[in-house]
Amino acid sequence: MKLLVTGGAGFIGSAFIRLVLGDPTVQILNVDKLTYAGNLDNLRSVENNPQYAFVRADVADRAAMRDAFEHHRPETVVHFAAESHVDRSILNPQPVFDTNLAGTFTLLETARAFGVARFVHVSTDEVYGSIETPLEADEAYPLKPSSPYSASKAGSDLLALSYFTTYRFPVVVTRASNNYGPYQFPEKLLPLMISNALQDRPLPVYGDGQQIRDWLYVDDHCRAILAVLGGGRDGQIYNIGGSRSLANLDVIGAILSATGKPESLIQHVGDRPGHDRRYALSSRKIMSELQWAPLVDFEDGLRRTIRWYQDNEPWLEHLRTGEYQRYYAENYGNR
Repeated sequence: MKLLVTGGAGFIGSAFIRLVLGDPTVQILNVDKLTYAGNLDNLRSVENNPQYAFVRADVADRAAMRDAFEHHRPETVVHFAAESHVDRSILNPQPVFDTNLAGTFTLLETARAFGVARFVHVSTDEVYGSIETPLEADEAYPLKPSSPYSASKAGSDLLALSYFTTYRFPVVVTRASNNYGPYQFPEKLLPLMISNALQDRPLPVYGDGQQIRDWLYVDDHCRAILAVLGGGRDGQIYNIGGSRSLANLDVIGAILSATGKPESLIQHVGDRPGHDRRYALSSRKIMSELQWAPLVDFEDGLRRTIRWYQDNEPWLEHLRTGEYQRYYAENYGNR
């Protein structure tokens, strides 16, 4: 199978590539723009693998996408590439719409022109918005995005699904809960708190810290995407949850306990605008149709993640001083 992966230098995309390259019958082209969160260090273990190739390109660049498809002729596409941080989307919404909507449109058009046999569009539970207890969002739950980021993802989901309805193009959409694990860029909750705790720096907590999130270990998410790639039904949506909901403050407490750091490092800060209170997914569909289930429980996954960050301080230091600093300054520094 010839597979094109967008955003493969990011956290989830690189984990997916490392997983799939265990199959000797797969050839992967990784297309990534390498913005602040794209890091080829995430793929050092596979960069010399003859099954793997990399092209630096923007998914919104029509000429670059056509060139990639012409040269590599992928049979399937897994589309991770996205501007994915809510805070950044609030400060400057333009990049999320350029990448998440225009980029998805360009990729869909190119894949359709080249007759791709399966297009997996990777999305997020944030498109459902905040959900009241004890409800869970299934795939038919109404969309109610609260931020420019989640609105752009909801829009790109609907755009992808419209290609199935209109053109019978073989699109499948996945929506996952909060991912965590090794190689995650340290602006998301877990890596930020782990990194700061290891350096005895303050741990900034939005509002009262009682926002509820469902936690999914990244390798479990990648196994789910692989299951969808192989057996998902065209035109369908599949929710992917970790079946473990926790308040942010409880997660931070677990990090402090595991790293032996004091709770005095917690620093409550003003809540962000439109902050969703609770996310909750039902994964019954993917579990029943594709026999997928999460294998890594949160306590084990958190131990693995903390240990990885402890053992990979050079990776963190590279991010603190590397190219992402310039990208951040150019796109967000004056806002």
